[in-house]
Amino acid sequence: MRASVDWSRVDHVLLDMDGTVLDLAFDNYFWGEVVPQAYADSRELSFEQAAAVLDPHFESLRGTLAWYSLSHWSRLTGLDLTALKCQHRERIAPVPGAEAFLDGLERRGLRPWVVTNADPAVLDIKLLHTGLAGRFEHIVSSHALDAPKEDPAFWSRLRRDFPHDPARALFVDDSLPVLTAASAAGIGQVIGIRWPDSRRPPRDIPGVPSVDRLGDLLPVPARRA
Repeated sequence: MRASVDWSRVDHVLLDMDGTVLDLAFDNYFWGEVVPQAYADSRELSFEQAAAVLDPHFESLRGTLAWYSLSHWSRLTGLDLTALKCQHRERIAPVPGAEAFLDGLERRGLRPWVVTNADPAVLDIKLLHTGLAGRFEHIVSSHALDAPKEDPAFWSRLRRDFPHDPARALFVDDSLPVLTAASAAGIGQVIGIRWPDSRRPPRDIPGVPSVDRLGDLLPVPARRA
């Protein structure tokens, strides 16, 4: 279902970070290759043995706040994952077209919010490396609201702490469970990203209006005087 935006009904733009503004290729590489290899090296295991140990932990916590917590995985693995992220930060990059989309919002007089499940420590690394922090009015981590975006509590707490009219908000994300939760919370326009990782092929997001990348929502028309 090809998405388009009715900009006449948008007062707030809420953007996911990883897979929407930033290329998910970094996270897939970090968690799929770097962490298992570092864990294997620390325990004198093969890569396959390390993955076999870690994968059940990842699957059991998927969609919970702990799944997104760098400190949780640092404790579990015994690795300094913040330092490890910093070592590989050169791979962190915006998705093609993301910065042009942010430029379009600025011309319309809109300052978007980042609304993310990312750990605050990860946010600091990524926003410092990309220099994007100044492009956003608010940067909201689900860890500060004590609920992941998949949880209805996140959306009620977001509205409480960052007052806005959900019906006049646009939300863009690459996760179907998160998009479903946002829609159920009354967000007026919810759009999925089909191509969050530039190194992997696009995938369908069933039942949700979607585009390949954020740049596909261009042009952003100027606000009428």
